[in-house]
Amino acid sequence: MRTIPDDLCRRYVAEGWWRSETIGSLLADRLAAAPDVEFVVHSDVRPWSGTFGDVELVARRLAAGLSARGVGAGDVVAFQLPNWMEAAATFWASSFIGATVVPIVHFYGRKELTHILAAAQPKVFITAERFGRLVYEPDVSADVPVVGVVGRDFDDLLADEPMAGTIATDPAAPALIAFTSGTTSAPKGVVHSHLTLGFEARQLVGRNSGDNKKNLTATPVGHFIGMVGAFFIPVMQGLSVHLADVWDPGRALALMESDGLAVGGGPPYFVTSLLDHPDFTPAHLANVKQVGLGGSVVPAAVTRRIADLGIMVFRAYGSTEHPSITASRNEAPEDKRLLTDGCALPGVEIRLAEDGEILSRGPDLCLGYLDQALTDTVFDSDGWYHTGDVGVLDADGYLTVTDRKADLIIRGGENISAMEVEEVLLGLPAVAEAIVVAAPDERLGERVAAVLRIRPEALMPSLEQVRAHFEAEGVARQKWPELLREVEDYPRTASGKVQKNVIRETLSGGV
Repeated sequence: MRTIPDDLCRRYVAEGWWRSETIGSLLADRLAAAPDVEFVVHSDVRPWSGTFGDVELVARRLAAGLSARGVGAGDVVAFQLPNWMEAAATFWASSFIGATVVPIVHFYGRKELTHILAAAQPKVFITAERFGRLVYEPDVSADVPVVGVVGRDFDDLLADEPMAGTIATDPAAPALIAFTSGTTSAPKGVVHSHLTLGFEARQLVGRNSGDNKKNLTATPVGHFIGMVGAFFIPVMQGLSVHLADVWDPGRALALMESDGLAVGGGPPYFVTSLLDHPDFTPAHLANVKQVGLGGSVVPAAVTRRIADLGIMVFRAYGSTEHPSITASRNEAPEDKRLLTDGCALPGVEIRLAEDGEILSRGPDLCLGYLDQALTDTVFDSDGWYHTGDVGVLDADGYLTVTDRKADLIIRGGENISAMEVEEVLLGLPAVAEAIVVAAPDERLGERVAAVLRIRPEALMPSLEQVRAHFEAEGVARQKWPELLREVEDYPRTASGKVQKNVIRETLSGGV
């Protein structure tokens, strides 16, 4: 784990940012205060409707069942589920027994899942028998002691009598391990404690305090922020939960009419796909009052388009490592809300290194990575996180992210490692060298572009052949290249290093 200076720890405690609460105790208190709030899953394959109390009962029966199987404080519970009720029950149950939860996005393939289970070493793995491209493969989790499969034997893990109360654990201990793609070829495990996660929840509640709408959550709950946004923040606020396990803008618009739901924001794609849908009407517009955009590249053209419709829009900046770094408040000048990523949030500090890299620290900054070598690379002894992003600060303290030092593609809010995609491409016999960069995309912010140097006498593979190769390798679909280019050679530095920035600029110019 990283070094957190003593003076920062004392300050976070003195300011009330770190409190002697666990995620389990926070959830238990808030659930007890709002047992009748509705919880609905809008799904074609596994619809569900009930209340917080109904879900908590399942969670407490699961907690008792896991406890009976020797699972307790400090153990790791992983789940790979769509946006279903059982995902909430697993998160809540894990929190009640003081376990460390590992959410895994449901569209991760065999390759990613194998890596995550090996790195996290869970004692429990909860998954689905089948959903879309997700298919339960017993051999992948063969070394996990307790496995439950929704649609097959998940209910066998539920005890007859629910567990009462919560299991005490150290608030400074790990509460969550979130796996995210980055500059490493495999997903990296980001560790958050009860202290950091609790502060993040209060931070988000404070920002959303005026938002009492019934929001539809389609962001995968296997994402750290999706799980927190779906199963933690609404409980803290006593607001209903409405989940969609598939993002269908047409159905989302129908639910806005039939159930009075709203879509509060997220990556730009979730908003632009609604605006672009033929069913979008002025009646839908009347139900969209405010939109917060983040989790992906946010083009100024998108924020301007939304604002021109009369919607209050703002941008925010953060990451799995440091979830809430900057954002703009509603009262901020319009140009700040639309054209910058906001200013530092309460408790957060930001500064720029000499090369423009953004450094941040605050009470919601993670403990580090499972990989200590990686932790030592990006966190310094003064508590600063070296984000790998480059930005500028204006005279009013508003940050604008301008570039990334990290070799990362953010497609619709999904982090994709260029290095990982390059490694898979090199498995094609015809490919001598592969360079992967982000190409701009109006809907998703960025998409995966592969620029290939082909071996002599070999033929350039088609996009269909490349995608078939990725599918055979078990790589998640969002990582598949969407644009292919062939080159005789790449632009290089004097030392022979490929100039990816030149390639990105060429693709951005449509050449």
